[in-house]
Amino acid sequence: MKICSLASGSKGNCLYLETGDTRVLIDAGLSLRETVLRMEGRAIDASGVHGVLVTHEHIDHIRSAGSFARKFKVPILASHLVQHKMEKQFKNCRVIPFESGSELNFRDIRIDPFPITHDTCDPVGFVLESREGRCGSATDLGIATHLVRDKLRGCRALNLESNHDLDMLMNGPYPWELKQRIKSRHGHLSNAESLELLFELAHGGLEALVMAHLSEVNNHPDHVTRASRAFLSEQNVCSPAVAIGDQYRASEVMEI
Repeated sequence: MKICSLASGSKGNCLYLETGDTRVLIDAGLSLRETVLRMEGRAIDASGVHGVLVTHEHIDHIRSAGSFARKFKVPILASHLVQHKMEKQFKNCRVIPFESGSELNFRDIRIDPFPITHDTCDPVGFVLESREGRCGSATDLGIATHLVRDKLRGCRALNLESNHDLDMLMNGPYPWELKQRIKSRHGHLSNAESLELLFELAHGGLEALVMAHLSEVNNHPDHVTRASRAFLSEQNVCSPAVAIGDQYRASEVMEI
């Protein structure tokens, strides 16, 4: 199993996952050129990707989904609602639609798109399961519901949102309305909320962890790195490789 954060943040999101005999992107929020360049920089063959999974329709998640699918002749996997809303962007693409909450098979993996809370039409997180185990991704969610917690249990690799430091957000330059949106049930998880979620998900088999979708204004990678490493050390349950998702460069490829 391999996981690599190609981009993470409000300017673009793209996660590479390789499990079993299947290689996918979760979201494609960079330009096509930048996506391919970052993959090349991590010795990942873009032409070897088998599909693009879409979490929701915000531009920082679907910017090049259509162009990537057309160039490399791979399908887009998106909910029926997102497929309908993005009809123009996905023109001339093969779309495999799914229902949020209903599992589907894709090649040799089982994909479980589970609903999350965000201010879009039909946002989902994903759990992918193959003979190599489970990997999960949940970003752009205002709260970690009981369903989210249940779905992400038992994963070998996790991509979890850690969007903002609450003090930095509330004392920062954003207008009040935007602050309220970010910290609402349909916004983004704070660092503290992310660690609360991780507390429930940590287990001896967790081997790779990406802390994702950090705000450039209301967070800092050092905060997240220190907090996550201190938490994992204190819990003494697991010692996964930890990567901090970055807006401008790809993480190292974590192979487990």
